[in-house]
Amino acid sequence: MSRDDYNNDVSRIRQGSYFDISLFIAIVFLVGFGLLMVYSTSSYNAMRKYGDPGFYFKKQLVAFGLGFLCMAVTIFIDYRILKNWYGFILFVSLIVMAMVRTSIGLDVNGARRWIKVGPISIQPSEIVKIAIIISLATILSRSARALNDLGSYAVLLGIIGAICFYVKQISNNLSAAIIIAGISFIMIMVAAPSKPTFLTIGVIIVAGAILVVVLSSGTSFRSDRFQAWHNPEKYSQSGGYQILQGLYAIGSGGFFGKGLGHSVQKQGFVPEPQNDMVFTIICEELGLFGGAAVIVLFIFMLHRFYIIARNADDLFGSLLVIGVMAHIAIQVILNIAVATNTIPNTGVTLPFLSYGGTSVVFLMIEMGMVLSVSRKIRVFKR
Repeated sequence: MSRDDYNNDVSRIRQGSYFDISLFIAIVFLVGFGLLMVYSTSSYNAMRKYGDPGFYFKKQLVAFGLGFLCMAVTIFIDYRILKNWYGFILFVSLIVMAMVRTSIGLDVNGARRWIKVGPISIQPSEIVKIAIIISLATILSRSARALNDLGSYAVLLGIIGAICFYVKQISNNLSAAIIIAGISFIMIMVAAPSKPTFLTIGVIIVAGAILVVVLSSGTSFRSDRFQAWHNPEKYSQSGGYQILQGLYAIGSGGFFGKGLGHSVQKQGFVPEPQNDMVFTIICEELGLFGGAAVIVLFIFMLHRFYIIARNADDLFGSLLVIGVMAHIAIQVILNIAVATNTIPNTGVTLPFLSYGGTSVVFLMIEMGMVLSVSRKIRVFKR
């Protein structure tokens, strides 16, 4: 090939735009399936409590509508702008978290973890999760190379630990603190130049945190949950009731299930089936096949996150996607582990599929951030 032919060939190569349509389709499918399952799992309770089988479905539909709007706006905003606002975002999230203890704090089923502003109720821990993702992505992208000794890791992990402790104390929500800690641990591990050093101090801190939780639980409800998990039959009239009913739902579904809408356990047996036990009703109505299909869809979504993170235009964008990926993975694993009685009950919802307005809106914002990162990936076309 002559030099002129080569120059002409190079001139025909141009930079093109990219958008992860596969991830977008997966999100749309999960949203649609989530709405379907919210209606299916909640219709009996909604009819009994409010006289309207679509009560929870309508509220979730509004939340998803708002979430789609937020996602659309976030997609077309340059994600790199967030680097300039990470401190403000984190500060505001912690202030909103503190409002749980004020007069606008809202008790739901004996737990004070929400704030109510007019007709809108918000769970501040969801705001803290996204603030942690943005803040850590910014800090690590600017100074990851400085993390080269135990001292620097200890300082960073100490700050994260303080935030987790703050969230746990304010809202008495250990699950949210565990998720925030898990997100942070994964993001720091990915960015750490010296992974053995980080893993050493990380294991020590995690072991210490578990020891503190176990020693401080005493006769509290967490100790009761552990005992109910260990022997649900013995506590079938108290803490083990939800676990047993969920397992009955999974076991009775067989391979292909009883059919959509034909669950028996949602009719007053599994408490609040539209929330963190939605996976058990999916297995009862759609069987092992339906439960496996949901898991495969989440794995596909995580794979798309991985592809976007690997090809992101900068380290900040890559870490942002890793943070969202960690968030989704941790919640899915914890929720399904609880539903199958692999771990004690944590009260963690299943992303996109469980009922919950705040969770849905902020999940959609996170999806918008990931798709915004994907739009900046440079591809070349002839």
